[in-house]
Amino acid sequence: MDRLSNTVRPYAWGSTTAIPALLGTAPTGEPQAEMWMGAHPGAPSRITRPTTGTRATTATGPTELPLIEVIAADPEGELGAATVARYGPRLPFLLKLLAAGAPLSLQVHPDLDQAREGYADEEARGVPADAPHRTYKDANHKPELICALTPFDGLCGFRRPSEAADAMEALGVDSLKPYVDLLRAHPEKAALREVLTAILGADPAEMADTVAEAAAAAERLGGAHAPYARIAHHYPGDPGVLAAMLLNYVQLQPGEALFLGAGVPHAYLDGLGVEIMANSDNVLRCGLTPKHIDVPELLRIVRFEATDPGVLRPEASPSGEERYETPADEFALSRYTLAPGAAPAELTVPTPQILLCTAGTVRVGALDLTPGQSVYVPAAEAVEATGPGTLFRATVAA
Repeated sequence: MDRLSNTVRPYAWGSTTAIPALLGTAPTGEPQAEMWMGAHPGAPSRITRPTTGTRATTATGPTELPLIEVIAADPEGELGAATVARYGPRLPFLLKLLAAGAPLSLQVHPDLDQAREGYADEEARGVPADAPHRTYKDANHKPELICALTPFDGLCGFRRPSEAADAMEALGVDSLKPYVDLLRAHPEKAALREVLTAILGADPAEMADTVAEAAAAAERLGGAHAPYARIAHHYPGDPGVLAAMLLNYVQLQPGEALFLGAGVPHAYLDGLGVEIMANSDNVLRCGLTPKHIDVPELLRIVRFEATDPGVLRPEASPSGEERYETPADEFALSRYTLAPGAAPAELTVPTPQILLCTAGTVRVGALDLTPGQSVYVPAAEAVEATGPGTLFRATVAA
């Protein structure tokens, strides 16, 4: 078991206070958007290990090593034979603390076949990996789960076209009438596709004027329109403000979660949460961003159907584990609420784990974790935890 040293990413949309408040540190004044825990090559966690050999060899002195290098040196010893056989010699998930102080981009993720096809196509065409117009960074899909630690607002999946039409019509903006008519006149999938296509393909100058009118009207109306006024404040003139009105607005309470599968458009708006995802960088954006929007590929990937956001609550077990059930194979997230004086929670599993404390003080093996601190546990290593506190466990789905 190894204590993790993790990188905080300073994306512009990040809260300046949420992660420092959890860690008990002073804000720097800069946004602190995400703290990454895992072996992603972009910002791998670091651990202290012997300077030579694997974890089974005699220590010759401690040194800090990137977790990605530790796993590469002994994949089966770190991840277990079953994980390596299924996903290769890499940790298949990434765990994060995510702190949104402003809306993230509207985005959607491909399924596994789409990711493989898109990546192979861009590789064959020689699109540079760091090109701004590159869509597929790797050949993997990116299912993800966000679990709220504070009240958390987001957008998730299309709502019924009639509801979107009502929301737009209530703004009283003449230039929105064609979208309202499309939403009311066509079957669900066709209506959603046609309106999103029209929004993303409209003249930017004309769209900026429409968004400004819509934002002012949303500000006046308040209530259910208030989130769109807030989004427009951060992204003035961005057509994604109108695209957001096609989606379900969701407010999570602490402990509630959302699962984002392939093809489901979504955006996080505000709040602090624990996020877990398959280890991929594949994101197709559809608004609320200055970055490239690949409209043809986006229209191929998006699932144009109204969906229930499906707020998840953890399912308790006799062991005390509260698990968030999802269809993802690369990860499983669960929570332990450890009472003072209670018997230790047995956490040993045949897969690698990252354990994150979010409240209280949790003792894991010989290590004490306070909020925001985490450890990496290699596959099959014996581990127990005691409280009082709250512990999240990220591992590979059985």
